Amino acid sequence: MPTVAVAQVCAGADRGANLDQAASLVREAADLGAHTVCLPEMWPFVGPDEDKVAGAETLSGPSMSAMRELARTLGLWLFPGSFAEKSEVEDRVFNCSPVINPEGAVVAVYRKIHLFDIHMDDGPTLLETDTVVPGDQAVVADACGLTWGLTVCYDLRFPSLYKALRDAGAHVLLVPAAFTAHTGKAHWEVLLRARAIEQQCYVVAADQWGRHNPRRESHGQSMIVDPWGAVIARVSD
Repeated sequence: MPTVAVAQVCAGADRGANLDQAASLVREAADLGAHTVCLPEMWPFVGPDEDKVAGAETLSGPSMSAMRELARTLGLWLFPGSFAEKSEVEDRVFNCSPVINPEGAVVAVYRKIHLFDIHMDDGPTLLETDTVVPGDQAVVADACGLTWGLTVCYDLRFPSLYKALRDAGAHVLLVPAAFTAHTGKAHWEVLLRARAIEQQCYVVAADQWGRHNPRRESHGQSMIVDPWGAVIARVSD
């Protein structure tokens, strides 16, 4: 079995600092013996929506090019979370989650299907549908001798997607996320464990953590869950 690492990032509006933080964690995981490293959702940028859209990249843009080179240099599989990918729809992007092999090639791409809109009385209002185009395809990828089912964050609340991935042969369910501190405290772990038990799969979940800006704080508690629903690894905050 491969050694899998989850890397927990607290991203902000400084793209260079975010890239340095993510790359440092990937290198640290490789030094610890990881064959596969998983990053959180949207780690390249957390900030104003208009800046997210204006700074959208392609799979050959600076963030993913750096990740591809890192995977090649370290000789590992890299699930680089997700990033804002340019789309053909004006002022909207995809929440794009690729898979990179040890040669530095992108071998699969998933675009987040279920978009996160929430109004919290005691928290922020977040409307992903204002700036993101939903994907429309469930995706599995073969990596490190296992078949991985790809999801992103809010997808976690939709069991039918996970069943489709299991039916497609997934052994591991991947969940890069930026779960809010408010919702994460109540639902993050219980949903991850539920998906693992329901589908009898490992669940690998890399979450952002900490305060990104005055409006936004993420839950953290990245973890790996076994098919029994037991948490077998957890990142402390």
